[in-house]
Amino acid sequence: MSTDSEPRESERNGAPMKAATIYDVAQAAGVSHQTVSRFLKGFTGIRPETREKVVQALDELGYRPNLTARSLKSGRSHRIGALTHEISHVGPSRVAEGASAAAREAGYVLDLVSLDVRNPRAIEESLALITQHDLAGVLALSSTDEMTRAFETTEFRVPTLIAVEADDAVSGEPSELTGVGLPALITHLADLGHRNLVHIAGPTNWTAARNRIHAYETAVEGQGLRSLGVLPGDWSARSGYEAITTLAELPEATAFVAANDQMALGAMLALKERGYRVPDDVSVVGIDDIPDAAYFDPPLTTLRVDFEAQGRASVLELLSQIEGKLSQPIPVWSSQLVPRRSAGPVNTGTRPEGMRRSH
Repeated sequence: MSTDSEPRESERNGAPMKAATIYDVAQAAGVSHQTVSRFLKGFTGIRPETREKVVQALDELGYRPNLTARSLKSGRSHRIGALTHEISHVGPSRVAEGASAAAREAGYVLDLVSLDVRNPRAIEESLALITQHDLAGVLALSSTDEMTRAFETTEFRVPTLIAVEADDAVSGEPSELTGVGLPALITHLADLGHRNLVHIAGPTNWTAARNRIHAYETAVEGQGLRSLGVLPGDWSARSGYEAITTLAELPEATAFVAANDQMALGAMLALKERGYRVPDDVSVVGIDDIPDAAYFDPPLTTLRVDFEAQGRASVLELLSQIEGKLSQPIPVWSSQLVPRRSAGPVNTGTRPEGMRRSH
């Protein structure tokens, strides 16, 4: 009997373990093999409790669909080429993780290609190479203006989705971050008594950075607060550190709002070196809620962003093109305020000695 799975590398008692079939999965889940087959094909009309049993059985048995055999049988590829860049940054890496998980659950393999944005020739070669592969579709995950232009000027021969964050200032429609996330973060600071804020921004060729500047300024204005400026950064902790250390004199702000958690980390170190106590003298907040944020000193107040949901939504939209189906309603990704100790009430006392010292 032929199976729809690939051999696993793990061994038991020195002999290769038999690859799990959909019949094994069905038995473990207590459902019919037709139900497992429908689940693997992305059928949505399965009861949630049944779907959960199937997912658990697939994980326990280590089931891996044999996409090569399935493609030969159906005459259709089950591989998606995913193009990304700046994968070392939290946002792009977690979007890619969500996309990979969604593709796997739908019975596809996501081939991830990371492009070097600093080498235009390498970008061209990578794009030319991937267009020659036997793919079901291409998911182009873009974060910067340069990559969006590169994707838009490439002729892909298969269904393609260029997943790029909408520019709030251009679209005129507030995103969840502008309408809900940043207002919650700024309101939290306002409730603590903060009135004068500074923003440490990401690189302006990133749509996300521009959106976060726009969301910050909109939220500050909406709360009747005052922004004392926007300091440049590049998402790294180093740039957050340098945004503070390069200032001859710090602005009279009681809170710094960093566009991501890494820059907030760098800013907190620089502020401490200049004599500030966080949060006794000044508060610092970030955006993203990276896993390390809870272990900063002090733990970082931040805005949790669901990057994985963005990746999943992109894959589902692409699959609707590949399979010629009407796209299912895709939940809007959300953000959530995570209060921690880096933001505290405004200190009404005098500012620390040395805060106006030139560096």
